[in-house]
Amino acid sequence: MVLPGGRFLVGNKLTTEMAALDPKTLTWHAVSSTGKDGFNAEEGWTLLPNGTILTADVLNAPNSEIYTPSAGAWASAGSTIVDLHSPSPFGCIAYGPHGSLCYYPPGEIGPAILRPDGTVFATGSYSNDGSGPGHTAIYSLTAGWSVGPDFPNGDNAGDSFAVLLTNGDVLVEGDTGTSYVFNGTTLTPGPATPGSLMVLPTGQVLVGGTEVYNSTGTYLPAWAPAIHSVPTTVVRGSTYKISGTQFNGLSQAASFGDEYQTATNYPLVRITNTSTGHVFYAKTHDHSTMAVATGTKVVSTNFDVPASMETGASSLVVVANGIPSAAVSITVN
Repeated sequence: MVLPGGRFLVGNKLTTEMAALDPKTLTWHAVSSTGKDGFNAEEGWTLLPNGTILTADVLNAPNSEIYTPSAGAWASAGSTIVDLHSPSPFGCIAYGPHGSLCYYPPGEIGPAILRPDGTVFATGSYSNDGSGPGHTAIYSLTAGWSVGPDFPNGDNAGDSFAVLLTNGDVLVEGDTGTSYVFNGTTLTPGPATPGSLMVLPTGQVLVGGTEVYNSTGTYLPAWAPAIHSVPTTVVRGSTYKISGTQFNGLSQAASFGDEYQTATNYPLVRITNTSTGHVFYAKTHDHSTMAVATGTKVVSTNFDVPASMETGASSLVVVANGIPSAAVSITVN
């Protein structure tokens, strides 16, 4: 997890220990994990709008917990009501010196995604009895947990992918390879999506690195980034600051859980030449925040104008999670 302040937080799989990497000094520091209920193995972390982290326990399912970075402490977020984890078919997995230690896997769980309405859609692996559909649950900071729809056709999302579509729905990949779309109420089967999922700057979803998924509908204007300040004239090969609101989007927009990470809660700068229509992306860096759903707070990033891009009248947008801001006019010299 990248914390709002930019530190990269990791959890020790076999313990409750945690550490954070400072990106400026490239040094690691142990951080407090007081109150953690059970080790971190197989759990996924979801960044919430208030800067805390939600996890649904695997070892101690159906418990859930919230981590507050400023306090360095975990606290219970209550029961997920339905069991989202599946038991492990494995016994002792030997590790350590000469295989002298045992790791007992706690099972699997599905991805969890923060949606634009502030709720988290958490998905499950197969049912505890070894058959039947995976369950889902919905978390709200104000109302706690409620039960979501079961997966159709006995499917589940154990150790699988999910992304937030630009229309606010969640695309989840079932273990059968079939995708499902959660619209806030129902979970509807869709086409096969074999492989990892990542939201592209176009709003499409990259599937397994070889295909794209196109969603229907569109985003609400209130979800889009908004540019407040940017130079009207830029020079190729130079770096500039741009500021505005909601540059990091309303969600990390992607989740696998404990393994692959494809979060896109960072601003992209896209420049389109007015005359040719050619599109160029400017590298962004030194974001003022990595928080999500920052609302009216003014945030910023820096962008490097490509040295080889076309000059002349152009339009510039900031893109977060596939949703662009309104365009502003600039001149590239």
